[in-house]
Amino acid sequence: MTLPAQMPAAGALGHLVDEDPAALTFRVHRSAYRSAEVFQRERERIWAHTWLYLGHESELPRPGDFKTRSLGGRPLIFCRDSAGQIQVFLNACTHRGTILCRHPEGNSKFFQCFYHAWAFSNSGELAALPGDDAYADVEAFKERMRLRSVPRVQSHEGFVFVAFDPDVPDLMTHLGRAAHYMSLTAQIGADGLETLPGVQLYGVKGNWKLAVENAMDGYHFAPTHNTFVGYLRETGFAVTDDDQYAYDLGDGHGLLVLTGHNGRIGMVWEPRFGPQEKERTTAKRREMVDRLGAERAAEVADASRILFVFPNLLLFDLEALTIRQLEPVEAGRTDVRAWQLVEVGEPQVTRELRVRTMVSFVGPGGLATPDDIEAYEAVQRGIEATAGAADPRHDWSDMSRGMDNERLGNQGRSIDEGAMRSFWRHWAGLVDEPSPPETGSW
Repeated sequence: MTLPAQMPAAGALGHLVDEDPAALTFRVHRSAYRSAEVFQRERERIWAHTWLYLGHESELPRPGDFKTRSLGGRPLIFCRDSAGQIQVFLNACTHRGTILCRHPEGNSKFFQCFYHAWAFSNSGELAALPGDDAYADVEAFKERMRLRSVPRVQSHEGFVFVAFDPDVPDLMTHLGRAAHYMSLTAQIGADGLETLPGVQLYGVKGNWKLAVENAMDGYHFAPTHNTFVGYLRETGFAVTDDDQYAYDLGDGHGLLVLTGHNGRIGMVWEPRFGPQEKERTTAKRREMVDRLGAERAAEVADASRILFVFPNLLLFDLEALTIRQLEPVEAGRTDVRAWQLVEVGEPQVTRELRVRTMVSFVGPGGLATPDDIEAYEAVQRGIEATAGAADPRHDWSDMSRGMDNERLGNQGRSIDEGAMRSFWRHWAGLVDEPSPPETGSW
């Protein structure tokens, strides 16, 4: 796969994203990160009309299990009903709109509103209606007042997505080529993957698109994470930017394939994993070849990947496996939820290693994530400096790195900015407006 050789004509992307193929320049107006109006357009044009990642089926292992979380600003109940089916409801009592379930997680056959004591089953029926003699046709009324389900719910490889627009294309159409890489991750475990209990939840004082850029930006790895790079080198693992590639998967989805940044538990051994894990890795690779065939096993195991599924899912298939979900709160604030994926039935010692490794790098207190958060919070603070600049050229951010390579049709490198450009092109097609502000010349 290669990044697209043909690029849109200058000005075709609207006034917030400006691309000039002849000059090999690509820039984004900084109001895209700080404007409340742009943020509202995103809510209306993206989050209300596309598939959004909600959670993993393994978060709800038993009938009656539930989680509450928000997507696109809408409170939801994500549950497995008493018959074992996944259900997703708007978290609002149908009576007067009160938040129905006020617990972040649990197990229950019913959800009862604290305001007037209406109670709903975990499959959505209005099961208890105090003072039902006040309604003329109580059964018909109860049917009308059942919980409101999210219009569309579909899953791929255990990853559950929802859409608030009933007319969106099916999930596999939305995922496109990204679905293949989700399947590669899902095939790591012979008996599948599951999330560990608990969620890492933290807030970032930055725009959600900065989190996407950061994940799709291999250029920052060595300078920003130099402490981690030094640690790897000291433990005997070579770190290189060679053979690191970026892919435009279409429709805003992006992929980095990284072969020299770190090992992979059970698949690519490195010294910090220890001698016991080295033996298990050899046996695990044999198992994968027997189960998947040599070619598929190599595709699954040999390279680390960071997959972005537009607009809110990041799948870090690195030395450990992490799901990260973005929830924009306002233009300058983003909530992040993260879960650890593990192989079903793996040895406890390996699971403990996996968790330690995750926490040491992509966890919220690791060697990478605090660096990344500081970086895009610094961007968010910095773009205020150029707001309303006397020279309008100063209020743009450049993303032109690697455009000549892209023009020639060569494979995009992770240290270029091609995956970021593909995201912004798709974003512009959904959100941008045709009338440009004064932009100045380069």
